[in-house]
Amino acid sequence: MKQLESASLDELCINTIRMLSIDAVQKANSGHPGLPLDAAPMAYVLWMRYLKHNPSNPEWYDRDRFVLSAGHGSMLLYSLLHLTGYPLSIEQIKQFRQWGSVTPGHPERNLKIGVEVTTGPLGQGFGNGVGMAIAEAYLAKRYNRPDFKIIDHFTYGLVSDGDLMEGIGSEAASLAGHLKLGKLIYLYDNNHMTLSESTQLSFTEDRAKRFAAYGWHTQVIEDGNDLNAIDHALQLAREETERPSLILVRTHIGYGSPHKHDTFEAHGSPLGEEEVKLTKQNLNWPVETSFYIPKEAEEHFHQSIDRGKKTEEAWNDKLAAYEKEYPELGKEFHQLVTGKLTPGWNKNIPEFSPNTKGMSTRVASGKVMQAFNPNLPGFVGGSADLNPSTHTELKNFGNFENPSMAVGDIQGSVEGGWSYSGRNLHYGVREHAMGAISNGLATFKGIIPFTATFLVFSDYMRPPIRLAALSKLQVIYVFTHDSIGLGEDGPTHQPVEHLANLRAIPRLIVIRPGDANETAVAWQVAIETRHSPVALILTRQNVSTLDRKQFASAKGVRRGAYILSDTSNAKPSLILIATGSEVDLIIAAQKKLQQRNILVRVVSMPSWELFEAQSQEYRDSVLPPTVSARLAVEAGISQGWERYVGDQGDMISVEDFGASAPGEVVMSEYGFTVENVCKRAIALLKRNKR
Repeated sequence: MKQLESASLDELCINTIRMLSIDAVQKANSGHPGLPLDAAPMAYVLWMRYLKHNPSNPEWYDRDRFVLSAGHGSMLLYSLLHLTGYPLSIEQIKQFRQWGSVTPGHPERNLKIGVEVTTGPLGQGFGNGVGMAIAEAYLAKRYNRPDFKIIDHFTYGLVSDGDLMEGIGSEAASLAGHLKLGKLIYLYDNNHMTLSESTQLSFTEDRAKRFAAYGWHTQVIEDGNDLNAIDHALQLAREETERPSLILVRTHIGYGSPHKHDTFEAHGSPLGEEEVKLTKQNLNWPVETSFYIPKEAEEHFHQSIDRGKKTEEAWNDKLAAYEKEYPELGKEFHQLVTGKLTPGWNKNIPEFSPNTKGMSTRVASGKVMQAFNPNLPGFVGGSADLNPSTHTELKNFGNFENPSMAVGDIQGSVEGGWSYSGRNLHYGVREHAMGAISNGLATFKGIIPFTATFLVFSDYMRPPIRLAALSKLQVIYVFTHDSIGLGEDGPTHQPVEHLANLRAIPRLIVIRPGDANETAVAWQVAIETRHSPVALILTRQNVSTLDRKQFASAKGVRRGAYILSDTSNAKPSLILIATGSEVDLIIAAQKKLQQRNILVRVVSMPSWELFEAQSQEYRDSVLPPTVSARLAVEAGISQGWERYVGDQGDMISVEDFGASAPGEVVMSEYGFTVENVCKRAIALLKRNKR
């Protein structure tokens, strides 16, 4: 104990982080002890000297954000949260990776205890941080005034070799450098070791030069235990306003472990009981006591509590003065940060007139966006270089860009100027980063991010979509060119399995509207859905705009499926079900079948997820269990439709890749014609009679 008592306070606190982390990993007999051991010094300097936060109110709006992109080192984050006074108990630390705990193996977004984002899949947190820095820059430009900086914080992250190796890291870093996000600072745990190998086997480029080429400010620290060097580098990074910063900190994975120091064995497996003891001995720590927190360290860490309270109180006073000086802006800001939608936000959404020629749902979507966008200051987003195709440009609302990058009239830019208050994000061809950045944006209450690309390229976005659903983040995905009906671009661009892929993601709401008015309602559902992502699946080709005096109201979209057209006063003998552009087909088929005295019900089913959320009584009223002859029509694979057509039903679907030809030709060749729907319906009825 004499050695412990003589240790410096900083070293004592750093070793407290280390030992708390490895004790939790060892108790769970599962986890990643190597990163907490080597990265504790840089994390300590950041959290105790620079991070602006309030452990008593983890959701304070103007806090600095901290992203542990290297999510495998989650115990580092949990140790920091517990030690600095967040509502994360020592019992929860001891329950690391156990059922029902709030300390899962990789961080999962939980603002109540201070976890900002769900990380683990490497590179995702890197992209999230870029989104957070974009949100800070946007809000600061929109709301700050010369005497009132009510939004003024940094986004910090701790990233690993894996984050820099994954392609998403390159995508996000490139965009962040272009945007000159000077308040984005990443500490790179440069320990030269991955899960199974030394980086010398696969990762040997000069990372500092690479990030400098992206437009980042880079610094190299040769000794990860040099607190003064880390402190100095963070200070320089904070002073750099024109470039995001990457601080490359040379560390040694498993630091202090006599036998696992600098080995990949420290990455993904517990040290082992004996090695934990040896590590404690090596770092002058009591060997026989687990989860030991020295009183001096506890008192030092808990200074964060009073400091945080005072910082937030000062901000609250400033905000109150701001609201008096700028009442309209103050009202708007208050509404935003409380997550409330502007009253009447949807009042300008058009009701589309009946038209047999109609319009594509992507065009209808664009018109709807222009109508409500002015009423939602938190609605921001963009496409992956596809504005003309996805119709997602927010007209006259400017480009989110650093003003220094504006040189003349640049093709593709949006009217409304170049500044951080622009609402249009130009992602370039970077779907993967676009998804992760949007998740970062969505962590800010009041910000509603949207993305846009072709449905087939949702493949690039599946990891961040999955994490948005896992995290219950409100992100809206606009996916156009939704089927083989897009035509000549051929099977590389024609989605087939993609609807099934998206529907397989828990908590993701997928909506494929059938006409312009269904699209308008789908957008309203997407904006009002606060704790789930929503994917809007839209056509390239025109579809009829239905006469809602003849057909049921498009408000039925809210219930996922609804009776669009029914028999008169008689039980149907056949139910036709469709989504999107195929709704036109089953309406036309109904008319032909009725001429043969077949009683047909037409059901539009734009969203399985919304339908499943309805009562059993409502679902049975739309799809009566007593009507077994059900034919579903959708230009995608049939997987999953069996739950709605049943064993005695049938499906017109696409079970192979598409083809390059005009869209109407491809649809016809694959059986999406009125004649084929009628033929399959009659065959189904005959089969059911037998």
